[in-house]
Amino acid sequence: MKKLQGAHLRKPVTPDLLMTPSDQGDVDLDVDFAADRGNWTGKLDFLLSCIGYCVGLGNVWRFPYRAYTNGGGAFLVPYFLMLAICGIPLFFLELSLGQFSSLGPLAVWKISPLFKGAGAAMLLIVGLVAIYYNMIIAYVLFYLFASLTSTLPWEHCGNWWNTERCLEHRGTKHGNGALPLNLSSTVSPSEEYWSRYVLHIQGSQGIGSPGEIRWNLCLCLLLAWVIVFLCILKGVKSSGKVVYFTATFPYLILLMLLVRGVTLPGAWKGIQFYLTPQFHHLLSSKVWIEAALQIFYSLGVGFGGLLTFASYNTFHQNIYRDTFIVTLGNAITSILAGFAIFSVLGYMSQELGVPVDQVAKAGPGLAFVVYPQAMTMLPLSPFWSFLFFFMLLTLGLDSQFAFLETIVTAVTDEFPYYLRPKKAVFSGLICVSMYLMGLILTTDGGMYWLVLLDDYSASFGLMVVVITTCLAVTRVYGIQRFCRDIHMMLGFKPGLYFRACWLFLSPATLLALLVYSIVKYQPSEYGSYRFPAWAELLGILMGLLSCLMIPAGMLLAVLRQEGSLWERLQQASRPTMDWGPSLEENRTGMYVATLAGSQSPKPLMVHMRKYGGITSFENTAIEVDREIAEEEESMM
Repeated sequence: MKKLQGAHLRKPVTPDLLMTPSDQGDVDLDVDFAADRGNWTGKLDFLLSCIGYCVGLGNVWRFPYRAYTNGGGAFLVPYFLMLAICGIPLFFLELSLGQFSSLGPLAVWKISPLFKGAGAAMLLIVGLVAIYYNMIIAYVLFYLFASLTSTLPWEHCGNWWNTERCLEHRGTKHGNGALPLNLSSTVSPSEEYWSRYVLHIQGSQGIGSPGEIRWNLCLCLLLAWVIVFLCILKGVKSSGKVVYFTATFPYLILLMLLVRGVTLPGAWKGIQFYLTPQFHHLLSSKVWIEAALQIFYSLGVGFGGLLTFASYNTFHQNIYRDTFIVTLGNAITSILAGFAIFSVLGYMSQELGVPVDQVAKAGPGLAFVVYPQAMTMLPLSPFWSFLFFFMLLTLGLDSQFAFLETIVTAVTDEFPYYLRPKKAVFSGLICVSMYLMGLILTTDGGMYWLVLLDDYSASFGLMVVVITTCLAVTRVYGIQRFCRDIHMMLGFKPGLYFRACWLFLSPATLLALLVYSIVKYQPSEYGSYRFPAWAELLGILMGLLSCLMIPAGMLLAVLRQEGSLWERLQQASRPTMDWGPSLEENRTGMYVATLAGSQSPKPLMVHMRKYGGITSFENTAIEVDREIAEEEESMM
């Protein structure tokens, strides 16, 4: 990579690709441009950051919710199948791209500038998700502060927000556990606290009339963004240390809640519902779509976060091992969270005398209704409640760190000379902008907007981005070249399993799911509320916008080239001259001497001839190209 003095970071410098070190005058060769970008302070920083990123609110809120609404244990079948076909291979692919290039989601498309729009689509998706994801963290903060009382406010009826339908379901502890209740005529205190006090949804007539801003939620959202900003202030050097606590502490609390849950009477009834597969649900395409989306949400594939984290690794970090540690650990965590959820559902089912699937309403409020109700059943309930919501806070913050770091890294990698020295200021501007855009979520009808964002921001658009990335790397760049790059990093080539998934299984599966999601489209809803047509259209356009980024990026890439249309497409699809490892000592084989300052121009000319450019060393180029081709065939 180009060696620069610190003063040169303030203005762009156009290098001469054929310049040798002796021609560069007084340039300080000891100052490395890549070093200024930053790196993890240790290997464990990266691993814990990936675990924290993947193991988030989705494991507690989204996974049990999707299992609850898709046949309980039957959901585990497509979940693990999608994990094997799509999750693990694409996880490894994204880590490999980031670590090999040391670039973010936008700049990494030096591998094939024609598809740079996929990087822009990633940023749009992760930006929309970050807006509403931090609102969920704001809800967690709201409950966290509400737990700092001697009696939990959702433990009893009789508050100003309760209605006459409110009935305290305290089980046999209060002597009413043997009486079956009609849930259609009664509401638990925790449910009314969530819907009528926290959300104050009765103040909104629908998504078109959100009502007034809830200032307590507004302040919680502000606090959430302040915490996120302070933790990413110094990039991975600061967030990499925070995750030592935020990525490990949730497991302790989750195990404590699991032990308490399985000891409740009737817990096995819920666990049995959770484990017993209802195979007729597998005939529904919705279940498979939900499973695939859960993989993306849970593992973060397609959001650019994995690519961003890996870009701060050392070149030879063993991401192959890390891939299996994180993906399998994430799956186990989701299952444990499901046990904790369904053990409580089983207890509530027995107390109310109704089936498990009728205990709680399906919706994003599951973790804010069922778990709070469970806390009231424990001794020292405010203490347990505080610990639980503190666990949710740490789970959510890890993922939010990754979302913001992805956006900041992607943009600063595009404009390093201007933004990298002012990365903290730029991060602050991003946080302020997203906070302002998220204020609509703090209104009385904010939950309607949150559901709309959740349903459309990362649905079919995310599938299109992942399919495009997979095809661009394996088909356009080439599976042989990509495997050779991985061999350079890790010392071994990917096996048949990964190659088969990258070439056929993963894109074919995602393409089938994309078609099914379009054919079996169902309008969004929240409880009994049905979204109006204009809101549905807005959601669809939200998803289409990320898809349109890809052809728009192709058009720009083609317009920047010269020649006929076919020649422009060829040039735009080839890797740029500086594609490859960021440090010169890691550039071997065809990447040798392709950076400014390299000693020998011959390999550079070979590279230019192979990927486009003017060269006068035709005979040598043909000979070396033949050697490279033979090397590729031998590695297959």
